[in-house]
Order: sequence, then structure tokens, then C-alpha cells
Amino acid sequence: MSKMFNRFLQNKRAVGTGLIVLAVVVVAALFLFGPWGQAGTKLSSEEASTKSESFINDFLMPSGSKATISEVSEEYGLYKMMIDIGSESPVESYVTKDGRLFFPQAIDMDEMLGEQSPTAGAPGANTAIDLNIPKTDKPVVELFVMSYCPYGTQIEKGMLPVIETLGDKMDFRLKFVDYIMHDKEEIDENLIQYCIQEEQPEQLLSYLQCFLADGDTAGCLSGKNINKSKIESCVAATDKKFSVTDNYNKKLDYRGQFPGFNVDKEDNAKYGVGGSPTLVINGLEVSSGRDSATLLATICSAFNEAPAECATQLNAQSPTPGFGFDYNVASTDASCN
Repeated sequence: MSKMFNRFLQNKRAVGTGLIVLAVVVVAALFLFGPWGQAGTKLSSEEASTKSESFINDFLMPSGSKATISEVSEEYGLYKMMIDIGSESPVESYVTKDGRLFFPQAIDMDEMLGEQSPTAGAPGANTAIDLNIPKTDKPVVELFVMSYCPYGTQIEKGMLPVIETLGDKMDFRLKFVDYIMHDKEEIDENLIQYCIQEEQPEQLLSYLQCFLADGDTAGCLSGKNINKSKIESCVAATDKKFSVTDNYNKKLDYRGQFPGFNVDKEDNAKYGVGGSPTLVINGLEVSSGRDSATLLATICSAFNEAPAECATQLNAQSPTPGFGFDYNVASTDASCN
């Protein structure tokens, strides 16, 4: 899945969620019901589909990736389109009938207003906690991500307060899916995060807090407490050891259409990791909501005797996918795979 399309759909800087979605909805309403709403020439569903598909592939998808529109229908005076961009589920988007305005996402306000918001500090609404997780005195928590996968960054944002809360009461390890879906910059970022964890583990949380805000790698590495030369040496050595960039340049060791990333390859095979994010607790792959409250409750269920920190009240709203620390009530189990 394209990093650009994910950011377009779900980053706070694109028309995805929050106030920007509200602005898009207002524009849509003005277009549909304002005096200029009938100015355009109506396109057939086939024409609108063709134009939208070309637009997505020309402007939102990277070279080598292609989106296809599998279904077109009419809804709320718009064309509703189901777009396959290589993710597990198609993306639901809309376009005006004259083919002028494209809306990556719509929010059903009546449906959301009818839902009860989760109480702050309680696990997210409609989220079940896996009670079959093996229990230990100190749970081992392994989180497999792709550093530019918007759903990987989503769960990382939810996990940060949990790591801060539990500290060394759990054994947390950030790991990486053994293939790359978001171009060379994901290889570089994976290596940087891996090396910060290896060389300066006490700086990992502050680095991630910075990186997850807006993806500014250079700015985040310039932090006063990060030994940049040590990280660069580790990156070079790790890259050479696992032939990551060399294989990428020579187009070797691909996973289907995607370049391999072998740093955590053995653990990927051990757990059958199939995408980002994958959460493993005490050796068992676990499904969990991505809000901090649910993640804390899920991990705390893996203790033989839960520590007092498990009673901490954390945010029960789900972080939005992509970069930026925005939150909403809706949850998702979408992944990059």
C-alpha cells in the first residue's frame, strides 16, 4: 500500500479525519446544495470511475503500484466507489457526479452520535481482551511494524503511554515485519529505529514520540540526547550484515512484489507475522484495540499478578492512523500486508 495514499486518506494533513474531514464535508454540502452544485456536467458511473482511477494512480500511488475501482454505486447524491489499493479491505471513497471533487472518506454523523463514547481510562468500546494469553511474572511484548505503515504508527502511538506506565514491569521490544511496502525510506527508518533500540534504548520512546508526530527523521535524530554517530555506525553495520539495501538495489530476496527486510526475519517466521501491526505477548499473537487503555488492559492480563500500574487511567480513544497525535472514537483492525 502506498505511503502517499495512506497519508492522503488518514493523516491529519490530508482529508482523513477530524477537523479536516469536517471541512471536506462542509465543502461537499456546499457543492451539492449551493448555487454552483449543478454547474458541472454529470458523468456516467463508468466515466467517473475511469477518471477517479486515473487520478488515484497518477497522483496518489507510487510507481509500480496500482489501484483499481471494483465497485461503483450511488449514495447521498454522490458516486460511492470501492477502491482496491492492495490492502486487506477495499477503501470506500466518494466522488461528485461531475467528477470534480474526490472524497477519500465520509463520516456518518447519525451513526457516530448514536454511539456512546468510551469512558476515558476504560478499554475502548466493543473491544474484547484476549483472556487466553499465557501469564508470566514479566510479560514479553513484541510489536512488529513497518515504520511507515499508518496502522503500525497508529498502534505505536497507543503503545507509548503503556510503555511509560509499565516501564520495566514488562519486556517490550519493537520489531519489524520482514518486508517493505513503503519504499526505500522505510528501509532507512526501520534501520534507524532498530539501532536506537540497540544502542540507546533509553532514547527510543522520545525518538518515537517525535517521529510519530510528523515523520521528521532528521529533526528527531538531532535531539540532544541521541548519539547520532553511534546510530549511523550501527545502521551501516546492520545494513551490511543483513544485506538490506544491497538486496533492495539488486532486487533480490523479495516477498512477492515487496523488498525483504531480514533484521527480524527469524521472529517473523517463528510467529507467522503477516503484516503491520502484529502484536505478540508471551509468544502468542494477540488481537487488541489500538487505544492506550485497551493495550494496557491486554498486556496486564498477561501478568501472573498485575502490578499497581495496571490501574492507571489511560486514553480510551483510538489514535488515528498515520502521523500526528489525533484521536477518535472509531477503532480499526486494518493493517499493511
